[in-house]
Amino acid sequence: MKILNYETEEERGLGLILEKGLFIPFKELQSVLNQTLPVEIPDLTVNGYMKAVCKVFSDSTLYSKCIKLSRKMEDVHVLPPVSNPSKMIFLGLNYYDHAEEQGLTPPDEPVIFFKPKTTLTGPFDDIIWPRITKKLDYEGELVVVIGERGKYLDEDEAMNIVLGYTVCNDVSARDIQFRDKQWTRGKSYDTFAPMGPWIVTKEEIKEPHNLKIITKVNGEIRQNSNTSKMALKIPKIISLLSQGMTLEPGDLIATGTPAGVGFAFKPEPRFLNRGDVVEVYIENVGMIRNKVVKEG
Repeated sequence: MKILNYETEEERGLGLILEKGLFIPFKELQSVLNQTLPVEIPDLTVNGYMKAVCKVFSDSTLYSKCIKLSRKMEDVHVLPPVSNPSKMIFLGLNYYDHAEEQGLTPPDEPVIFFKPKTTLTGPFDDIIWPRITKKLDYEGELVVVIGERGKYLDEDEAMNIVLGYTVCNDVSARDIQFRDKQWTRGKSYDTFAPMGPWIVTKEEIKEPHNLKIITKVNGEIRQNSNTSKMALKIPKIISLLSQGMTLEPGDLIATGTPAGVGFAFKPEPRFLNRGDVVEVYIENVGMIRNKVVKEG
């Protein structure tokens, strides 16, 4: 099941993807299911909402009604899947091949930083190049969307709180990042977290640790790897993060990036330029596409 977050000039809300390019807004789905539905992702996993929405795909009559009320994705502005997350947690050095290209070894525990929600932008919106940087870079990442509250979780129960997955580009101002000796400022400028195009629920992704992840710049493949190369797997990431930190519905955990980032190219780095188009694709999850534009 895929859940969309969208807006038009008249409305904003969630939608259920029915088939390629078509979705039904939750406000229309309510009349089909004869049940009130939430308007935000963090509320989706309570009060049996998920079970109710799933009925659409097991009941042909309901599905037919939904198709009649469906809309085209191209007719709406697709937003980041979660509009107002309480936390956006990003991992560094969590792919063996990315660590190797820097001559490093992945750590035993997660190296994390947080991005503010002002970094969020839609899956097809522009990346704004801030005046403060000259070295803009990309990082394609699989994001885990938390669906339920959890704390002090063991690895074998960690996946119980996962709602699903989405795609992100962890855009980075490398000159700022490396000059600061820590990562937060260089990764926290507006629009530095394009995300989407939807949430794919975990039931559709049987093995999140065996997904192709590809990043292209102007059609050229820069990153071509697999989530199997994660050093810390998702259950361990969630378990370690939950030790003392409450994870809440709508929280986003970006699980790191593979080899092929711009700053690591030899003999010369290959940073982004204004006008570049960056695509991040993750198998069975989706693709985002964003153009780099000058600020202002």
